[in-house]
Amino acid sequence: MQVREPLSINSVDISISRSKQLESAVPPSTISYLSSGEFVGMVADDPDCKIKLKTFHCEILNDHDAPKKEEANYKDIAILIKIDTSMVKRNYLQIKQDIQEIMQSEMERLLNDSGLAYLMLKK
Repeated sequence: MQVREPLSINSVDISISRSKQLESAVPPSTISYLSSGEFVGMVADDPDCKIKLKTFHCEILNDHDAPKKEEANYKDIAILIKIDTSMVKRNYLQIKQDIQEIMQSEMERLLNDSGLAYLMLKK
């Protein structure tokens, strides 16, 4: 909640009105104008430890040369096994067959279970 106190002055008198309005801590217009690496925010305090400057507008300072230096020291990963599409397909088909065999053996096991077979026949 933000406290508003507009002041109005005319030739006859001065008037001050007070109101409270729910308002964004950081207006969208401020956020839309931020550049890359900039951030804004507001922190909350408690009655025992008040903070005078609650809002902030900061910028992250990046060292753009550091990643370049690190990348320059990268080494290629050694190829241990050369894999081609036929090997991948063969592996896929083997896994698919293994799953079908597991399903078949489990179905047979369940059907051979005397209690389950009885229930199946009862239906």
